[in-house]
Amino acid sequence: VQLQASGGGLVQPGGSLRLSCAASGSILSINVMGWYRQAPGKQRELVATISRSGTTTYADSVKGRSTISRDNAKNTVYLQMNSLKPADTAVYYCNVDWIVTTTKIEYDRWGQGTLVTVSS
Repeated sequence: VQLQASGGGLVQPGGSLRLSCAASGSILSINVMGWYRQAPGKQRELVATISRSGTTTYADSVKGRSTISRDNAKNTVYLQMNSLKPADTAVYYCNVDWIVTTTKIEYDRWGQGTLVTVSS
């Protein structure tokens, strides 16, 4: 199973970005999908998660400005970020807690990260 994140880039303060992360492989089911971020010199932190049924959680720092969603048919999770601030600058990583494939269950899988830079 591979997770491929995309959608990062340079955006001005107040702007918007939509991140995507697609899981590929012989996937039967994915449990919780989420986004984390790591700013320079800081620890990785949770941004948002979404369960298979659509239950969401958000970090206080992004609540009200970001929306996480998923397309189970496409094994893809999205993160729509609005009203971006310089403090949102970080590498964003997608994560799944477990994936059922045709041959095994894989746990705690991470995508490669996509850089979001918020700057004027």
